[in-house]
Amino acid sequence: MAQDESIAERVNRLELPFNEFGVDPYGISKRHVALAATALAALYRYYFRVQCFGIEHVPPRGRAMLVGNHSGGYAIDGAMLLTSLLLEMEPPRLGQGMAEKFLNNIPIASLWTSRTGQFTGLPEHARRLLEDDRLLMVFPEGARGTAKLYKERYSLVDFGTGFMRLALQTKTPIIPVGILGGGTAVPTVANLYSLGRLAGVPYIPVTPYLLPLPLPARIELHYGEPFHFSGTGDEDDDVIAGYVEQVKSRIAGLMEQGRELRNRRRGA
Repeated sequence: MAQDESIAERVNRLELPFNEFGVDPYGISKRHVALAATALAALYRYYFRVQCFGIEHVPPRGRAMLVGNHSGGYAIDGAMLLTSLLLEMEPPRLGQGMAEKFLNNIPIASLWTSRTGQFTGLPEHARRLLEDDRLLMVFPEGARGTAKLYKERYSLVDFGTGFMRLALQTKTPIIPVGILGGGTAVPTVANLYSLGRLAGVPYIPVTPYLLPLPLPARIELHYGEPFHFSGTGDEDDDVIAGYVEQVKSRIAGLMEQGRELRNRRRGA
């Protein structure tokens, strides 16, 4: 990103069909995107000091699915990934994620997620976005990923398979992303599931300092080369599971490469 270019200017360069009121057919608002991106950019640059590698693998236009790992109590990693697309890409792109359903029950959160392009994780929403050549962000570990404890932050739990069937049905390339730092930013030592249900969320993470406030840990994003799978999405479960395992293994490899690179830098 050019140092003299503002966030608002980058939002104005998004190649989306905004109308004269700055709203696109999905209800995404330029004003809301710019306000959210300004706050996230400050976190990206100065608090988490995000380092981004391989973003050239993300196509500048057309449909694609970003598939990454989750950790860190809540979706800080997803927020930083979306911010990288706006700040680091040329032209800037708006990534759109599938938000957890519980957000719909929180009025302010529901408004802001929809106005910034993040929609409830329903298959029909995801399919429509991809058919409109949007950039879709998916975390196949779901809430089980963000629920990982600190000691599990470099591990991967089971991936769902729906993303793979959707990619095949829509002929969408899958770009693996290995993310480091989320589990260090929110070092979870326990999850309060019963209290979370009372609050209307899957769980409440507990850190050594009790509150789940993020620490200024460096976050790294490692984008890999796209996968292009052939099929219709109606393949047998064993075939789909094999494709999913390829993506999962590549994400694990990107995470390990990132850890090795970080260790070399520390030892230099």
